[in-house]
Amino acid sequence: MTYAAPIHEMRFVLDAIADLPAIAGLPGYEEATPDLVSAILEEAGKLAGEVIAPLNHPGDREGSVFENGVVRTPDGFQEAYRQFVEGGWNALPFDTDFGGQGLPWCLATAVQEMWQAANLSFGLCPLLTAGAVELLQAHGNDRQKTDYLAKMISGEWTGTMNLTEPQAGSDVGALKTKAVPNGDHYLITGQKIFITWGEHDCADNIVHMVLARLPDAPEGTRGISLFLVPKFVVNEDGTLGPHNDLRCVSLEHKLGINASPTAVMSYGDSGGAVGYLVGAENQGMACMFTMMNNARLAVGLQGVAIAERAYQQARAYAFERVQSKAIDGGKESVKIIRHPDVRRMLATMKARTEAARALAYLAAAALDRAKREPDDAERAAAQARLDLLIPLTKAWCTDMGCEVASLGVQVHGGMGFIEETGAAQHFRDARILPIYEGTNGIQALDLLGRKLLRDKGAAMTQLILELRAGLPEDEGLRAPLAAAIATLDETTAWLLDKGAQDIKRGAAAATPYQSLTASVLGAWLLARSAVEAAKGDDKAFAAAKLKTARFYADNLLGEVAGLSEAVTRGAESTLAFEDNDF
Repeated sequence: MTYAAPIHEMRFVLDAIADLPAIAGLPGYEEATPDLVSAILEEAGKLAGEVIAPLNHPGDREGSVFENGVVRTPDGFQEAYRQFVEGGWNALPFDTDFGGQGLPWCLATAVQEMWQAANLSFGLCPLLTAGAVELLQAHGNDRQKTDYLAKMISGEWTGTMNLTEPQAGSDVGALKTKAVPNGDHYLITGQKIFITWGEHDCADNIVHMVLARLPDAPEGTRGISLFLVPKFVVNEDGTLGPHNDLRCVSLEHKLGINASPTAVMSYGDSGGAVGYLVGAENQGMACMFTMMNNARLAVGLQGVAIAERAYQQARAYAFERVQSKAIDGGKESVKIIRHPDVRRMLATMKARTEAARALAYLAAAALDRAKREPDDAERAAAQARLDLLIPLTKAWCTDMGCEVASLGVQVHGGMGFIEETGAAQHFRDARILPIYEGTNGIQALDLLGRKLLRDKGAAMTQLILELRAGLPEDEGLRAPLAAAIATLDETTAWLLDKGAQDIKRGAAAATPYQSLTASVLGAWLLARSAVEAAKGDDKAFAAAKLKTARFYADNLLGEVAGLSEAVTRGAESTLAFEDNDF
């Protein structure tokens, strides 16, 4: 089955949750008129559904191939990427000074969901390029911006993120890649692994953002610098010069995203790859966090996208697969959509996906406000909200993507376990999402340490106040939501006290706390969606929104109480194990 972008749903969430009409009124976003937004969503949906999505299953079977030092993407990828670039799709949210279209990030987020849902392997290429562009816009010098930004914003050149090394993993501070000053540049030597789209045949140049250590730099993350290392060195006149001293050593053989070339990259085998310092020396992690935060939000969106794709396929299968008689009687076998447990699974998929989409678009709206609000205090408040939402979006939406993709396999029954149906691919592709761009456990530690303990709960307290102020009148939603918000408030207070006293205890409780917070926020966003939908003329759509919100409140929100117990009581039993007990 192919993919059809849920444009009506996306537009609703953009308007009702992200408040795109208000964002379009911010300085620099005036071009985002309702007519332009509709046209962009429609045209993106066509490219995603008609060009990119049909490559998903064949690309998974064929995979990207590494032969004789050359990486070839699957059949059709080069042409699809060419259409993507010619359509200007990569440029949507970027500054007009370098060829961007200057449109809101929340609109670009909806469009990006289409690429990821259509073909997660394909969508990873522009995802990383967008993060690299954000990094250069924030930290690059004038020469770097002049030489690289226009081509990267157009998508003619792509970008990568080079953090991980074989001996270091998520411990970035243990990296060993070296950078030695050499005139107006540096010579980079070392090896990086897990480099998404690190080498490929879809673009003329690849711009690697590489973390490395200068001679005599401090140990750990305090001694890391960031370097721009192009595949082809750029000449003074902007043309491409010689091939840099870097190469792809191999491609990883993975569980999923097989069409995405995940490269092992070697730098400096012949003396040193030419690299250019981005930002200040030993400030590489601070610079890289610009790209990482952009990518974390985008990866959270990937969770939404793969859930949508899995839900669409499971729903279609449930309406066509005939099996067993209806449980309430009848002589004929019925389509499995008639079976209550199948309906429960589909309702779970639908509710989880819609809640996660609302969370991702809400975070993108906070990004827009953090960039464009004219008032300093409002910009700072939006940034604080964004900082809080990024780990929640990355972790919860990707966990949810795995859950929904797994349910998609279950709806298909035995056929879901068969590769030809495509349901298994969604599950395999989804499994990387809780791992890369910082494992979800790292997101939980970020939420605890940098977002909760650092400001003594100020940002979270403000969020809880807004949740309480926005409770719906519908009693079927109001009562369970009020109870869940109270649980979140009490659990937050406990963690602020105990987590500050004993960081190991706090760390052991961080993941269930993260899940608890996101679950409450997801339920609240569905309730808010129901309220906003009731204001419109589409009564069937409004009724479905209310049913979805009530289903979540009745069937899924109960997890909050158990998660609270895991936070407040679970750490002690977790930490009670001795090493030999495992």
